[in-house]
Amino acid sequence: MNKIKAAIIGATGYAGQELFRILYSHPYTEVVKVNSVSYTGENYSDIYKNLNGLTELKLTNDEIEKLADEVDVIFLALPHGIASKNVNKNILNKCKIIDLGADFRLKDKNIYEKWYKVEHFGEDVLKEAVYGLCEIHSDEIKKARLVANPGCYTTCSILSLYPLVKGNLINTDTIVIDAKSGVTGAGRKPDITTSYCECNESIKAYKIASHRHTPEIEQELSIAANKNINLIFTPHLTPMNRGILATCYAKLNCECDYEKLKEAYLKYYKDKKFIRILNKGVFPETKNVKSSEYIDIGFTIDKRTGSVIVIGAIDNLFKGASGQAVQNMNLMFGFEEDTAINLPPLYAV
Repeated sequence: MNKIKAAIIGATGYAGQELFRILYSHPYTEVVKVNSVSYTGENYSDIYKNLNGLTELKLTNDEIEKLADEVDVIFLALPHGIASKNVNKNILNKCKIIDLGADFRLKDKNIYEKWYKVEHFGEDVLKEAVYGLCEIHSDEIKKARLVANPGCYTTCSILSLYPLVKGNLINTDTIVIDAKSGVTGAGRKPDITTSYCECNESIKAYKIASHRHTPEIEQELSIAANKNINLIFTPHLTPMNRGILATCYAKLNCECDYEKLKEAYLKYYKDKKFIRILNKGVFPETKNVKSSEYIDIGFTIDKRTGSVIVIGAIDNLFKGASGQAVQNMNLMFGFEEDTAINLPPLYAV
């Protein structure tokens, strides 16, 4: 079988490097181009010395139109506002696009512009973009030319709540999500707010009532519920390198016991390899999903308040970004879904 050729635009960010690391061991894929505006002309292994002796690729700054003529799939690991200017139907006629950024995640252009404060230029291709949450949209992903890779907070929050929303087991007007992220979620670009001295020995909430992943979570849960959902989402920055922990609260719609709720999770997730529903009384920890495609989900019922508390944990750079991008690629090209990402978590020792 001939290997498909891949290009990574934004290869020197944390997600771009993690993506290359995963694809390096993919049996059916070869990364032939790595792009970076900041490091054009430099050896990729000089930027990330963990790649020393593993690749001779030099970083380029090729236009996406040129890359589309040379490869089968392009991964865009870029800040928001760039992809919508560059992805068009002509490019999609030549190769598949997996965007790790936010430009094609929201189906409504106006909602995107409201939350991201930039103009969206790709409305003609936005209509065909598929939201790349594999456990929910696999059938559409298999036929897609353009996949919007979900955000890390979003992946964890949606998958944690989806069976309860889909099964009408909770009052969707009462959803509150309290989420924590490792510092790599802020990206590799130097910023005083994410420097070691500012983050270490501290935890803080940020972008309160204004985080851009909020409408993404609302969009997907609204589709599941078949009605509009507004929820409270508050992110926090924690002094760890990687990981997402989302604690989700909601009032129950019924006199449910633990087994009834677990039945709902198994109904929707029983064949989903990378979703692990933990045993009763066991709750997720970020160290148990590190450097893996797994999401761990645990929940309990608070009978005193008639509420359910659901906790989900993922690795923000793997399931929340690069591993999920490869999972999407596998579906798009007809490979086994777990190819190259079927790895046990790296236990934090």
